[in-house]
This record gives sequence, C-alpha cells and structure tokens, in this order.
Amino acid sequence: MAMNDNGWRGGKKDNDGPPDLDEIFRSLNQKLSRLLGGGPGNGPGGSPEGRSLFRGGASILLVILAGVWLASGFYVVDAREVGVVLRMGSFNRTSDSGLQWHAPYPFEKVEIVNLTEVRSVEVGYRGNAKNRIPEESLMLTQDQNIIDVQLSVQYDVKDPKAFLFSNAAADKDAKDVVKQATETSIREVVGRNKVDFVLNEGRAQVASDTATLIQQNLDRYNLGVRISKVNINDVQPPEQVLAAFDDAVKAGQDREKLRNEGLAYANDVIPKASGLASRLMEEAEGHKQRVVANAEGDAARFKQVLVEYSKAPGVMRERLYQDMMQQILSNSSKVLVDQKSGSNLLYLPLDKLIQQASPGANVPTTAAPSASPSVNSLPPPPVTEPASAAPPSTRNSREVVRSRDFEER
Repeated sequence: MAMNDNGWRGGKKDNDGPPDLDEIFRSLNQKLSRLLGGGPGNGPGGSPEGRSLFRGGASILLVILAGVWLASGFYVVDAREVGVVLRMGSFNRTSDSGLQWHAPYPFEKVEIVNLTEVRSVEVGYRGNAKNRIPEESLMLTQDQNIIDVQLSVQYDVKDPKAFLFSNAAADKDAKDVVKQATETSIREVVGRNKVDFVLNEGRAQVASDTATLIQQNLDRYNLGVRISKVNINDVQPPEQVLAAFDDAVKAGQDREKLRNEGLAYANDVIPKASGLASRLMEEAEGHKQRVVANAEGDAARFKQVLVEYSKAPGVMRERLYQDMMQQILSNSSKVLVDQKSGSNLLYLPLDKLIQQASPGANVPTTAAPSASPSVNSLPPPPVTEPASAAPPSTRNSREVVRSRDFEER
C-alpha cells in the first residue's frame, strides 16, 4: 500500500504508469483558450473572458463547417446530360441542365446520365474482324446452313430513371443486357431466312429486322435505352467451307450471266422473227388475193370464150390455136426461118434482140430442126415469120391445155 500511495499521490504518476486523462484534457483546453484569445486561466475552465471567447470561436467554426456542408449540394448539369437525384438511396426527381442543388450527403446525392452519348456493342468479334468470337458469330439459317455473322449495335439512353434502376446498376450491366438481346435477336432473324438471302441481297433487311427485334426485347426489360443503328459488318460462310462456297457463288454468277445473255439474244431475235412472220403473212395474203382474182378473171374469160365458141367452133378453135402458138413462140430462145418462103432476103431484128439481151440474160441455144438453114443464138425474145407477127398477149398455160382439148374435139 505504501508503494501504491507513493505512485498516485497528488495526481502524479510514475514514469512507467498510464497517462492522466484529466491532465491531458486540461492541457488541451488551455492551449485552445490561448489560440482563441484567452489567457492561461486559473482552474479547469479558465477565466470567464476566455470561456466566452472559446464559445464564440467554436460557433464561428461550426457556421463555416455548416456552410461548406450546404455548399456541397451544388452541382452543374451539362446540356447533353440529365441529373437523377436520389434521396436516401431512392429515386426522388430529375434535374435539367444548369446549376442545381440537392440536400447534402448523406440525405441526397445525384447521378449524372449522358443522354447523347452513343454507346456500342460488338457481337461476333472484338476490335476488328480478325478477332472472331465463334461462339457468338456462328449461327444457323432456315435451310440448315452455318454462316458467320459479325455486327455492331449503337444505342443511347432514352429514360435515365429506367437506365439506372431497371436491370442495370451500372453502364456495364446495361451493355451486357444489350449484347445478350442482340445475340438472341440476330439468331432469330437469321434463322427465319435462307443463306443466299442473308449473304447477298438481304443484309439491309436483316439489319433492320434485328434492330426492331432488339428494341422490342429491351422495352420488355424496361432498360431505358434506344437502339439507333445495327451494322452488319461481315457475313460469310465458315472458313472451313469458304473455298467451296466461293465456287458455288461463282457458278451462280455464271448462270446469271448466261441467263442475261440468253434474254438479250431472245429480245433481239424474237422481234425480228415476229416482223418477218408478219411480212410473210401479208405477202401470203396478197398472193392469195392475187391468185383468187386471176382465177376469177380466167373463169370469166373462159365463160366469154365458151359463148363465142358455141357460136363458131371452128373459127374460135383456130383463133385460140394461133394465139397460143404466138404466146409460146414469143417466149422461145430460137429464131425459126422458113426455107419454103422462097425469099433470098433474111430479116433478123438484131436491134430488138440486142436490147432484150442487154440485162445480161444468157439463155443457152439448141440446134434448130434440120429443115432450118440457120439458127440465131441470141437471147429471147425470138422473131417469127412476118406473116404471123402480132402483138403478144398474156396467157396461162391452162389455155394451152384448153386449146389442145378443142383440137381433139
């Protein structure tokens, strides 16, 4: 007990004992009083003037701290952004662009969301086309063919409240949701179409249908984003069958080329053939009308001749015979000379024969009868005896037959 009394008597402590807390607080109080303008007062509280100055300084300090705390609630929202104010962790309101204020922490806080920033998601590749992701890009078409599709989706925020609180605690979470919706939508659209349509003329249609389907899925999730564009960067068969597919595509192109050439040839030949057929039909119709008219004329003339023949058969028979012989001999290439005429002067109309031979007709000549003293080899028409010369008339060969029938009668 004597040792304990010596160690703690009079408020003193040994060098190895714990510090005296009362002494520490008293020392800090005195130092703070001196700092705020008070003197080293006597006793624990110091002088009354010191205590008054201490209370005034503390009040000023509290006011300054309160002002700084209240000022921390001011924030600025850009024209392209919107502020979402959270009160005690729950949605309270949205704020427009400009200088705004909210209750300081921990009562309220604000989340700034950029509405015009275009975000993008890549499906089937990362960075460039060479960095393929087969588990994302390979998909089946309607006709059970595998194709490799690479696409990117661009989107922005249309509802900041839904973007922050519906299925997406952060922008990264929203990006994952958009990516999953894109994979689901592109596989559904590709599965509804055939491989030729997707690879060739249907890319724009596939991109449009995919964008519509992605937006419908995200609206069901109430994600608060808007799909602005879907880009089909690359569509091709898998690398293992790419060479064979290129050959098939080339064959299809050759088939289309030959088909176009055939159509061009048909478009060129068919009009010509149609025109030729029309011309031949018109010529045939004209020939038909001409033959019918000639036949009707011959029939009318035959009836007239028959009437005259019934009146004088012998005279008419002789007349028909002479006319027919004149027609036949006028078309002959021989010149007949009657030796019995007893005339030493032989008349040959060479001028007329030369004029008729001028077009270049070269008619072969044959030997005249043995009774004839000479034969002229010039082209037709020939010249008969002067006594039988008469103007030629046009007849048909049927009249020759008729004249022979008359002679037999």
